[in-house]
Amino acid sequence: MTAELDLSGLSAWGWDAELAASLARHLAAGGVPGRVVVEESGSYVVMTPVGERSTGLAGRFRHEHIDDPLAYPGVGDWVVIEGAAEGLPIVERLPRKTSIVRRPPGNRGANAQLLGANVDVLFIVASMNREFSVRRLERYVVVGWESRAEPVILLSKADLVADASRFVEAARSVAPGVPVMPVSAVTGAGLDAVRERLGPGRTAAFVGSSGVGKSTLVNALAGLELMTTASIREDDARGRHTTSRRQLLLIADGVVLDTPGLRELGLADGDGLEIAFSDIGRLAEGCRFRDCAHRAEPGCAIRAAIASGELERARFTSYERLDREARAAERRTNAGARIAEERRWKSIAKTNRARNKALERGWAG
Repeated sequence: MTAELDLSGLSAWGWDAELAASLARHLAAGGVPGRVVVEESGSYVVMTPVGERSTGLAGRFRHEHIDDPLAYPGVGDWVVIEGAAEGLPIVERLPRKTSIVRRPPGNRGANAQLLGANVDVLFIVASMNREFSVRRLERYVVVGWESRAEPVILLSKADLVADASRFVEAARSVAPGVPVMPVSAVTGAGLDAVRERLGPGRTAAFVGSSGVGKSTLVNALAGLELMTTASIREDDARGRHTTSRRQLLLIADGVVLDTPGLRELGLADGDGLEIAFSDIGRLAEGCRFRDCAHRAEPGCAIRAAIASGELERARFTSYERLDREARAAERRTNAGARIAEERRWKSIAKTNRARNKALERGWAG
């Protein structure tokens, strides 16, 4: 039956020849491919060639990945469902091309969380009001580079500011190599440039704090009210949560992922630091000593750049803080992987002991 399915409808969601080749054996066995469009508390809505299917995970999949929450499917993942009928479980998740992962900041022992998978472009939305923060923007840019998607900064609510240039320059100063675009969902300014980064089958994610206008931008791009929106609080310019869950939406210009506003955004690893802070990396190459700690060593190019005003002290302090956070996250991740591996081998050993005892009883009988 599966061989007769028309898979062309999935192309709008990003289905391509590479995915088809990787799923060949599952398709031959009767599996049905699809993309996760909603995930809530372990329940999934998957877009398949035969329409949306509400489903969950197969027991075997849960058992094999019980110690690795990031291995579970998330919004944007491509998966295989056991068959076309409603209610059949997800049996396989394909490898991710990109993944947006966050961890609560600090050493809280909380698990990393998948915000979205297989995203081509990551729109980091910051509003041009009292809530604008270059330090927060730096953090989002690092996470963007970590995801391996293309980060783009959207400065929203351009219709509310007389001169956006100071916000643009501030954003560019902490995001080397990242495009910065002022946009307005009210006037439509900048939206054509946003659409140019979309396209059939391409997926864009919108991330940012509450109230920056992510859902409003999605509605403006779609040309209709897809997402519920709310105004910011007048007393402190802080936003209210409107989007309550992550979900994929199909619009004329591609696929968009809107996410709930994030009050906290910790790093999952340090892979994006080198790119996000490439300006500091280039300066550090001029230090006299390769292992310079940028404290009291002679010939330190970083300290010289701070003294001359070429590098802001606040940016370097931010880099150091994020670097410490990333290293701590990496240590926790490595420790978690080691514990998961130990549990796996203990489980295998327990199963083998039970099998051997059963065999011994059989011989004795």
